[in-house]
Amino acid sequence: MIAWVTPVVQSIALALLVLVAGWLTIRWITHRLAASMERLALDATLKPFLVSVVNALLKILLVVTIIRILGVDTTSFAAVIAAAGFAIGLAFQGSLSNFAGGVLLLTLRPFKVGDYVEAGGHSGTVQSIQILFTDLVTPDNKVIYIPNGTLANSSIVNYSVMENRRVDFKFGVGYESDGDQVAAVLRGIVEAHPLVLENPEPFVRMSEHGDSAVFFTVRAWTKASDYWTVHFDLMETVKRRFDEERIPIPYPQMDVHVRQK
Repeated sequence: MIAWVTPVVQSIALALLVLVAGWLTIRWITHRLAASMERLALDATLKPFLVSVVNALLKILLVVTIIRILGVDTTSFAAVIAAAGFAIGLAFQGSLSNFAGGVLLLTLRPFKVGDYVEAGGHSGTVQSIQILFTDLVTPDNKVIYIPNGTLANSSIVNYSVMENRRVDFKFGVGYESDGDQVAAVLRGIVEAHPLVLENPEPFVRMSEHGDSAVFFTVRAWTKASDYWTVHFDLMETVKRRFDEERIPIPYPQMDVHVRQK
């Protein structure tokens, strides 16, 4: 009995030792690989994906090694896995879909690390594309993990691809206001802003007769990086100039929109 138990205990002890040593080694290799890739001229979008793939492969290799140490015939083990392949495929179809989605995202490149995107019901800056998930960082610094399969099969809005973006507003004024005066004030505000582009030319026109207000649509083009600066500057300046020109703003304001949430 003791002669039979001793090899089993030895195998278990060796397996635990290999597990701990292997896990620490994989962490060290992964960190070194990530650091090495930072020094290489590789696409920033590709780096985290490659690191996560290598990490997963090393962990699979570690598991197979431990199984062999425990005395399990890996040939038989592989045969069992093959026989249960259909069930395993169903169980892991979500993960396989996410892996395939990651490959598609890296191949088709609808976005890259650093782009601000809206996808899967969320929006934020792409931090990394992992083997199964893509990390988005929201403007209020929350991290959202979106499955790659979801991203690969949904609509993606990328706000960082084009160099220029259009800032859209709709301002309401009282019916007693002089339409020409309002249009002139709005156009003057837009054209005076140093970050608004001259080409394409800004657009200012009366666009709607509401129940209690007349609405003017304002469209101005700017660099994508200046979008929010222009947005807030124009909103503040319009309110101040309307007060100075005694242009009445209905209360409550019925409809003031901006396309970008």
